[in-house]
Amino acid sequence: MKSLKDFLKMSKKDKIQDEPLISEQDNNQDIQNEEVAEEVNKDEPTVEELIQAEKDKFLRLFAEFENYKKRTSKERIELFKTAGQELMTSLLPIVDDFERALNHIEETPETEELRKGVSLIHQKFYNTLEQKGLSKIDVNGGDIFDAELHEAITQIPAPTDDLKGKVIDCLEKGYKLGDKIIRYPKVVIGQ
Repeated sequence: MKSLKDFLKMSKKDKIQDEPLISEQDNNQDIQNEEVAEEVNKDEPTVEELIQAEKDKFLRLFAEFENYKKRTSKERIELFKTAGQELMTSLLPIVDDFERALNHIEETPETEELRKGVSLIHQKFYNTLEQKGLSKIDVNGGDIFDAELHEAITQIPAPTDDLKGKVIDCLEKGYKLGDKIIRYPKVVIGQ
């Protein structure tokens, strides 16, 4: 049998021979661990990247809010400009009736005082509507027909060649409220 000394020597030799194998395995394991750690670090954003992402998010949100404020402000201004559109549209037949009454009263000279009273009321009423943004669309015979500005009621043969495709008569006046047309002038055009 071997002595204890031989056994210890032998086991020291074995340990020495085994150690490089273990250290190689440890080195391989360490390399693999470092690679996994690098991959994990690649997936995780850095603090600077997180701050930049939050800053971008904040700037986008701020810009979106500014656009919202501008849009609602513009809509509010448009609403104020055309808030009375429905009322104005319903009052236009009254303006037409006043004009018809004035035309009829002017034909009878004995009712001069009546004509003056109706004319005064008509002017006062129309001036009030003008102060609120109402304006007439001027249409005269011989004007070029514009489909975006006029509403053609009918076509009749043109009395002369130069009136073809032009306005011959205006049957009903048109009106604007601010820049928006609330009633198109109804016209007869020559063909």
